[in-house]
Amino acid sequence: MASKAQKYPDLWVDPEDDPRESATSTATDERSVLVEYLRHFRLTFEMKCEGLDAEQMARRSVEPSTMSLLGLLRHLAAVEQTWFRITMVNEDVPRLWGKDDERDADFDGAVADDVVVAEAWEAWRREVAYAVEFVERAESLEVVSTHATRGPITVRELLVHMIEEYARHCGHADLIRERIDGRTGQ
Repeated sequence: MASKAQKYPDLWVDPEDDPRESATSTATDERSVLVEYLRHFRLTFEMKCEGLDAEQMARRSVEPSTMSLLGLLRHLAAVEQTWFRITMVNEDVPRLWGKDDERDADFDGAVADDVVVAEAWEAWRREVAYAVEFVERAESLEVVSTHATRGPITVRELLVHMIEEYARHCGHADLIRERIDGRTGQ
C-alpha cells in the first residue's frame, strides 16, 4: 500500500494525521490533563519506533552506550510494570527482562531479533494497558502506593513522574531515530 504524500515533509506526520492530537480533547480537570499528557508522550515514543526493523530498533546510539530504541522500549515496559503493577498495587511478579538480577538487563538484552522486538512491544502494550486501567479505577489522585519497601507515592506524583520519564526518553528517541534514518521528530 502506497503512503500518501505529506503536506509538510519536514514534520513526522501532517498535523491532521497526528494520532496524538485529539479534536475532542476536553481535558480540564487535573487527572484528565495528566492522563492526556502521558498518553501524548506514550504515542510520541511509539511513533519514533514506527517502521523500523529489528536491526534498526537494536542499533546502539553511540559507543560506549547500550541505549537503543529497543532498549528504551524494554526499559519503558519495565518502568510501567515497576511503578504501576509492583509499587502501586504491590503485585508479587518478577521484574521484566530479569531486572531483579541485572539492573541494565533491559538495555543489555536489546538485540536485533524479531522475536525480542515483538516480545518488547507485547510487554510494553500490556503494561501500558494495565497502567491506564489502574489510573481509571483509582478513586482519586491521592491514592497512595501499597508497596512496603519502595516508599509512598500518590497517583498524582506517579503520573507526573511518568510524564517526565517519557518526555526524557522521547528526546533520546529523537536523536537515535535521526541517527538511524535522518527523521527528526515533532
